[in-house]
Amino acid sequence: MRSRTVMMIVMALVFGTAAVWAGQKWLDRQSSRLQQMQVVAKPAATQKIVVAAVPFKFGTELSREHLREIEWPQGALPKGAFGSIEEILDGTTRRVALSGTEENEPILRTRITGPGQRASLSAVLTEGMKAFTVRVNDVAGVAGFILPGERVDVLLTRSADREDGFADVILQGIRVLAVDQSADERADKPAIVKAVTLEVTTAQAQKLTLAASVGTLSLTLRAAGVATYEPTQRVAVNDLAQPDGPPVPEGVDATPTGTVGPRRTMAVGVSRGLKRQEYSVPVQFTH
Repeated sequence: MRSRTVMMIVMALVFGTAAVWAGQKWLDRQSSRLQQMQVVAKPAATQKIVVAAVPFKFGTELSREHLREIEWPQGALPKGAFGSIEEILDGTTRRVALSGTEENEPILRTRITGPGQRASLSAVLTEGMKAFTVRVNDVAGVAGFILPGERVDVLLTRSADREDGFADVILQGIRVLAVDQSADERADKPAIVKAVTLEVTTAQAQKLTLAASVGTLSLTLRAAGVATYEPTQRVAVNDLAQPDGPPVPEGVDATPTGTVGPRRTMAVGVSRGLKRQEYSVPVQFTH
């Protein structure tokens, strides 16, 4: 009887010790897991930047009511952001918005004028670029659907007479700075305008000036985000009779062997004394 009691006591001690050991291990694992969770949940370092407190449009003179400071992740600071309202408004100079801004959008140096600078087209021009205004009408201006910030191609139409007229694409992917007197890129209402101001290089401005003196300029609106160069060719009066077929996949020659290929034209100049006239001559290629 006594030996059985001793055995029960020994077994109770063994099982009790094992239970205490297992419980301690479980507590250690939970403590380690909690510490890892605390490390993961540790907030990232932040820095103050200035954002818009309320929405405002192009040309708005900024005041403290338009701005507020918020904390922003230090590793993801927007380039050109301001660290405090005092950096923008020093109490003596004025700052003007160069583009529309929504609430809580960061205020960037490229989107507002320098101290005391006016909100003019010169302030929104890319470095090395020029502003050139093209006269348009309700047709040449794409029925008023061109808005600041979009991109267009510029076409030249020239016709010495009805038989020798032609149209060329002379510029592609040109950014629109303003339509009439509006340069607000957040504008969303189309309107019939009389002039469109484009951002061009000096050479492009020279080309536009010459083109406007010898023919008529018109614009075609590009799809949003498309600024790639597209191969083009001159279209003459003789080409108007050529039907447009279905689009051909890239790399596929749709012209059967031995048949006449697509019709092409070339410009030929003829001088008669001091007078020079250009003619569009059809040229055909065979396979």
